[in-house]
Amino acid sequence: MTDAPGYELPFLLFGGFRTLIDRLHAELARRGHPDVRPSYGFAMQAIGVQGATASEVGRRLGVSKQAAGKTVDRLEALGYAERADDPADARRKIVRLTAHGVDALTKSAEIFDDLRADWARTVGADRMTALETDLRAVVGPAAYRLDAAGWFTS
Repeated sequence: MTDAPGYELPFLLFGGFRTLIDRLHAELARRGHPDVRPSYGFAMQAIGVQGATASEVGRRLGVSKQAAGKTVDRLEALGYAERADDPADARRKIVRLTAHGVDALTKSAEIFDDLRADWARTVGADRMTALETDLRAVVGPAAYRLDAAGWFTS
């Protein structure tokens, strides 16, 4: 087997990512969440189960507080998030996921499990496990970053 040119690797990795995300969003739309966009998924992850301020969301996403605020505004308008007073500091607002937002993330997790199973059927369970193991070895702890959108635009 000859070595592939180095430039193919990032395209293949991004193509795999894009394929998963596109299939996720098509299925989310079928399951009652047609308005969720990839950036909203990252933002809802950044908000998390405990909630976060707009500044914290911005830091987690690698975007400005203003950009995070616009995304939160959109999530709020769509019913995925809400702002509430911070019980620890009355001057601050906390962004929290609504039941609709939690449902979108729960369904996303289920769909990702289905997509992973599809990939495992295509390449084989052992190769799928090896792929994940190899990616963890190469990527390390940075694998679970939410700042993709901010990184692409910086």
